[in-house]
Amino acid sequence: MATEVTVPVLGESITEATLGEWLKQPGEAVAVDEPIASLETDKVSVEVPSPVAGVMGQHAVAVGDTVQVGAMLATIDAGDGAAAAPAAAAPAPAPAPAAAPAGGEGGAGYGDQPGTSASDAPAAGDSPAALSPSVRRAVLEHGVDPSTVKGTGRDGRITKEDVTAAASSKPAAAPAAAPAAAAAPAAASGRPEERVRMTRLRQTIAKRLKEAQNTAAMLTTFNDVDMTAVIEARAKYKDLFEKKHGVRLGFMGFFVKAATMALKDIPSVNASIEGDDIVYHNYADISVAVSSPGGLVVPVIRDAQDLTVAGIEKTIGDFGKRAKDGTLKMDEMKGGTFTISNGGVFGSLMSTPIINPPQSAVLGLHRIEERPVVRDGQVVVRPMMYLALSYDHRLIDGREAVTFLVALKNAIEDPTRILIDL
Repeated sequence: MATEVTVPVLGESITEATLGEWLKQPGEAVAVDEPIASLETDKVSVEVPSPVAGVMGQHAVAVGDTVQVGAMLATIDAGDGAAAAPAAAAPAPAPAPAAAPAGGEGGAGYGDQPGTSASDAPAAGDSPAALSPSVRRAVLEHGVDPSTVKGTGRDGRITKEDVTAAASSKPAAAPAAAPAAAAAPAAASGRPEERVRMTRLRQTIAKRLKEAQNTAAMLTTFNDVDMTAVIEARAKYKDLFEKKHGVRLGFMGFFVKAATMALKDIPSVNASIEGDDIVYHNYADISVAVSSPGGLVVPVIRDAQDLTVAGIEKTIGDFGKRAKDGTLKMDEMKGGTFTISNGGVFGSLMSTPIINPPQSAVLGLHRIEERPVVRDGQVVVRPMMYLALSYDHRLIDGREAVTFLVALKNAIEDPTRILIDL
């Protein structure tokens, strides 16, 4: 008897998703609540658990297909899986000898080479269908055999970083992988190209950012901040902080706390426009941009104005870990009133961040670098960072934007202000 697996309820107002990847292949044993597929929604990836234990049946949809809530994804056949899994794999040894030379060096089954099939893969977890689009792209680019890569992702899955690390550890493999590149799809000019469908998350990001540009009267103002005091405080207390709170003391805790204070002084930066009304939020729900395998996501620190620096760092640390694992929840991505994006971790010197609607402002942080500045008539070297505030000029005046940045700058350059709420 087979049990149908359907698309679960994905969240308020979300009616469809895109099948990102299959985590279980037909014939594999499945435990109760074990993830069998990953769905991409407008905000996050959602794993679909198996409702019963048994053996993975047939897939009803393919990777990249759009599915509606309640639609059937696959079936789970009855059985303990122990006997069924080898049975499903039994035909594999027959074609294996003939398929082995056909695959070539570094990537059997990853091009359009004739003679390759899913049965050529050394393990179901390393088959093309089990790899995310970004990992498949990295495998093609670096000519790495996924069967030789040890996965560090969730449930041992291979990540893009794993592929990159494997490629860098085998410099001699690059020349051998070059012939395989010739099999990649080529443009009319004869030069290789690859066409990859946009993920649903990337499509949503593109649509929302363009919407922000078309709707808001965006302007960016800049300032710079001397990070000396925060760096010294962090160096002095980071060990004690981590020992007491179980999380590292970073810079974001200081900036989020300083931002909540500045937002209280300049409420329009924390407001939003709804029709002909201005909505002033008497709380600070801070969206923080964190990296995930599918791109940047912006989970929300709720009521950040009531949290300590330690509480903020714990929340951000938890977001970062779960973003990497793909376990962030839909509700955690909604309702922010102000966004902080730290491009400095990637080396950005200066940028003009784009507003995240319906918010009216976003703060961009950048890399810290030593620069000559004048202090008390003397030229000295200080660790400086550029700050950028992009804002909707329909709601926020230039004076308010500059005042906000100055208040933030003062709090960071003198962290005691954060302690005494000044």
